[in-house]
Amino acid sequence: MTTIYEVLRRPIVTEKSNYQTDKLNQVVFEVADNATKAMIKEAVEKIFDVKVTRVNVMVMPKKTKMAGANRSKISRRQMYKKAIVSLAPGDSIKIFEGVH
Repeated sequence: MTTIYEVLRRPIVTEKSNYQTDKLNQVVFEVADNATKAMIKEAVEKIFDVKVTRVNVMVMPKKTKMAGANRSKISRRQMYKKAIVSLAPGDSIKIFEGVH
């Protein structure tokens, strides 16, 4: 059994996630592989003291990465699970404010 602190691995900060935070009041996290929507909702509500209205979960596939001077080394990036968490109007998570 995972604790609520093991469910959320890290926030994902990209141009798209910044847009979602600013305009749509959504936050994006990388989550544990065995995390369910209910577990993610509970973790975000307890850790950040906000009201979650919706959780969307997707599994991001492995990607091939070419490296080296002549691009001959091929490695694979790990697959991971990503959650887009919609917050109630008026709620926000302070760590994402001003992260542009």
